[in-house]
Amino acid sequence: MQMRAREGDFIESVDNLIFDVKGLVHPPTRIIAFIRYFPHKKKERKREERTYEKVYSLSKRYDWLRQNFPSYLVYDPVFDEVLCEVPVKAVKSYYKPIQRLQELRSNTGLDALESLALELSQLIKETANISWNTIGISGSVMVRLHTPNSDIDPIVYGSENCRKVYSALQQMLKDRDTPVKPYTRDDLKALFDFRSKDTSMDFGDFVAIESRKVLQGKFMGKDYFIRFVKDWSEISEKYGEVRYKNSGYAKIEATIADDSESIFTPCTYKIENVKIVEGPKLQPIQEIASFRGRFCEQARTSEIVVAQGKIEHVTDHRQNREHFRLLLGNKPSDYMILA
Repeated sequence: MQMRAREGDFIESVDNLIFDVKGLVHPPTRIIAFIRYFPHKKKERKREERTYEKVYSLSKRYDWLRQNFPSYLVYDPVFDEVLCEVPVKAVKSYYKPIQRLQELRSNTGLDALESLALELSQLIKETANISWNTIGISGSVMVRLHTPNSDIDPIVYGSENCRKVYSALQQMLKDRDTPVKPYTRDDLKALFDFRSKDTSMDFGDFVAIESRKVLQGKFMGKDYFIRFVKDWSEISEKYGEVRYKNSGYAKIEATIADDSESIFTPCTYKIENVKIVEGPKLQPIQEIASFRGRFCEQARTSEIVVAQGKIEHVTDHRQNREHFRLLLGNKPSDYMILA
């Protein structure tokens, strides 16, 4: 049995664990997804009769599973690393962002955060002129485990729709009369304090990059992060057709040759003029990639960056082609900053 799952979807297991799906390519009988919420008696997140705790950092998610449900951690030969993979047969419930937004639109008894999530989605939809079936709500609102302090997590599908929304957001962030606001320096300090638990970076470098991002900000005083995901028709890669071999850890300096895929999750940056500062001297390193939304919009075409992460040898059996890439996001020491 195969289940079509993609970035932004959530699944709930027969053990009542809730996972967020990562990436667009999954094994035939398993879904690559990381633990997000687990039942806990004393926590504030409540749904029906059960309360939950949220796991934030990637390292803590792995640690929690190792201690409590190690069977979900498996070595994946295609990605050459231990991943959290949920067997399709262990999936009890499937949560889809578009479906949840449709529910919000038809429900009159919304709480304050649900109302804001619907309002922001409507503003995005109307300003960018996209259809309702191309936008959804992910995150805690989708699985009804949000608190008054939760963020709003809209998600948009399809390259053309995403680029329309990106342009609309750029205009809204420039217009002082819209309820969509860029982060202030104080907002960025709060974001830095949260992110630095999982990604090491100097505050000055962080501000230089994060202050110009379009996909994040405040809506009516509430944090939002908008995720862009390719549509099913645009996802050509099937599990096993491209293989990724761990080839070490490196720090590089490179010029961004093409940033056109940097707004999507997963994101990629084509690079050139690569210098290996530390680590194995492998060539050609042709791209920087990440499955984590925090590395979207990290750099622009023609900018020079310094990046550190895992080097992967990529073998594309569809095109009989090989190259190396730098993968960001697996370790707190991974980063990409402007040189």
